[in-house]
Amino acid sequence: MSVRILVGTTTGNTQYVAEEALFNLEQQGVKAAILQMDELDATVFEADALYLICMSTYGYGDVPANSKKLYESLVKDRPDLSAVRYGLISLGDTSHAQTYCFGGRRFDQILTKLGATRIGDVLTHDASSGVMPEEAAAAWVGPWFEQAKTLGVVSA
Repeated sequence: MSVRILVGTTTGNTQYVAEEALFNLEQQGVKAAILQMDELDATVFEADALYLICMSTYGYGDVPANSKKLYESLVKDRPDLSAVRYGLISLGDTSHAQTYCFGGRRFDQILTKLGATRIGDVLTHDASSGVMPEEAAAAWVGPWFEQAKTLGVVSA
């Protein structure tokens, strides 16, 4: 089983997070690929992959422009995602407390409503924390993948 890393970004920071996650997964011998959300729709989700969604927040708690098509497709088409397993890295800034990490939260909510199962806790990264988001992702992705293995989502 491969890991598909889906990237929703406005400024490119989430791309760096995805690249760090990819590097760390590949170091563990995991087959993984990064997919920009730009032209994706709900058909991207298949049962034979584990997904890692890397998502920033834009404006007043919105998903980034490059992920709107995918998000709107999920809302409109409402596919059965009961066979889908995913993890989530959500970037935000606590100086915008009312909308902190809402881009990721929106994806988490719609995926859950459609039956997908999240593996592990969401990694929420605060841009005001002083920690680079890639560093946080590097520390998080290994244990997340181990949890997926423990749950039998991927083979050891």
